[in-house]
Amino acid sequence: MNEVRPLVLIVDDNATNIDLLVNTLKTEYRLGIAKRGVNALEYAEKYRPDLILLDIMMPEMDGYEVCTRLKNNPLTESIPLIFITAMSETINKTKGFTLGAVDYITKPFHAAEVIARVQAHLAMALMKSELRSENALLEQMVQKKTVEIQDMLQGIISSMALMVEIRDPYTAGHQQRVAQLACAIAAKMGLAKEKIEGLRIAALLHDVGKIRIPVSILNRTGQLLNAEMEVIKVHPQISFEILKNIPFPWPCARMVLEHHERLDGTGYPHGLHGDEILLESKILAVADVTEAKSSFRPYRPAQGIESALSELRQHRGTLYDCDAVDACLLLYASETFQFDLPQQEVIRRSSSPRSHPHEQIE
Repeated sequence: MNEVRPLVLIVDDNATNIDLLVNTLKTEYRLGIAKRGVNALEYAEKYRPDLILLDIMMPEMDGYEVCTRLKNNPLTESIPLIFITAMSETINKTKGFTLGAVDYITKPFHAAEVIARVQAHLAMALMKSELRSENALLEQMVQKKTVEIQDMLQGIISSMALMVEIRDPYTAGHQQRVAQLACAIAAKMGLAKEKIEGLRIAALLHDVGKIRIPVSILNRTGQLLNAEMEVIKVHPQISFEILKNIPFPWPCARMVLEHHERLDGTGYPHGLHGDEILLESKILAVADVTEAKSSFRPYRPAQGIESALSELRQHRGTLYDCDAVDACLLLYASETFQFDLPQQEVIRRSSSPRSHPHEQIE
């Protein structure tokens, strides 16, 4: 039972002072004694006392030096330390507090004062320890809940993306492949991981607005009428309306809204120019065009990656962001990029491709 009592280390080179402190504290506490600074450091690191009473004026190593070393040692830095000293000058006390001491007890000792100060600081240390434990537990709970929320979010995102694929099976996997390429481009450009995560989510959902487009238009094998093309152009705005009220920590709704905008203002839905377009949206546009042009569509066979990259080179700086295009080209030139999800083979073929340059239904 005695071993649960707090351990107090007394550090003083004066035997009389040690005896006074021992007689004052021995009933309530376990006590350790060190008469030299170096012994105090060794004892503190080995036994981790709950509190240290430290004399300032000692030979070889004074209390200030002992305090400094204790606070610089991760194993002992949190131990509360009370200076015991005959010095009463404010400057001496201030120095001790600066070094990390929690209190001073001035010689000659008064037993009641020593007991009261020791009790108070041990109680405070215990509360701090309990608070750290509570904080650690809360942090674990927050981390667990965060993982659960992230898993739930990923499930919702995957379900929303699947809705589009169910209605438009010819582009199955398109959003996942665009997300993979967009993230690779962004990483190549040096974007922060947090921004890349937002881009990934936006890419997975960039065509969710196609749920509003009639299947008869999505799967047409003939050339689209102008009126039908105008219906297609609504899907970024619909995607935005679906996502705008979801409290993502990234501007995902804006990214999906702008993924068909072009630098020269010829894009849709708002005809934005240059820096009016979010950087992530520019990256998404490059990834979207690259994947769409290289993949099979009902209205044309797959044109292959070289055709897609040629498109990027031809319109670099006019339609598509230069840095995003360069990063994409580097990925393929170094052969470091390959889609994880293979393009789905589709039985339906078409003999009459649409003729809408730079307005592919990605």
